Amino acid sequence: MLRLGLRLAALIALLDQATKWGFYGWLTGLAFWDRAPVPLPRGPVVEVAPFLNFVVVWNHGVSFGMFNRGSDDSAWILVLVALAITAAMAWWMARAPSRLVAAALGLVIGGALGNVVDRIRFGAVFDFVDLHAGGWHWPAFNVADAAIVAGAGLLLLDALFAPKPSAK
Repeated sequence: MLRLGLRLAALIALLDQATKWGFYGWLTGLAFWDRAPVPLPRGPVVEVAPFLNFVVVWNHGVSFGMFNRGSDDSAWILVLVALAITAAMAWWMARAPSRLVAAALGLVIGGALGNVVDRIRFGAVFDFVDLHAGGWHWPAFNVADAAIVAGAGLLLLDALFAPKPSAK
């Protein structure tokens, strides 16, 4: 099961970085490595559907832009925290009781590593998907964020509905 989780983690991290490279280039006309050191909070917006935009947003904080302060110290603190949590999850994945748990942990680990790469390279995470309805916008996100949410959801489902071993 460890192999399944690690493969999924690698796939998510690679897919996340590939989509970031592609969308950043498409939205700005720049190469992903040409990002300005102090980007504007929001860049170009491309309307795709009545509920979907593609945007350029640099998130210096954590999930959904919380603690979005933008200092260099906070970026490195978040990198270290993410790597520690990733190591703990990898340990858990090595002992996963099911393929579902291993896959869920692989999604979370892959997403965390995809965002860690951005924090190390840029001091912030590039988000580009903007979902909205009725004037309300969900915070911009990326493939890594979606994988983390999906993995956490699967872990929650497993905790709530997986058969539990019977007590002796």
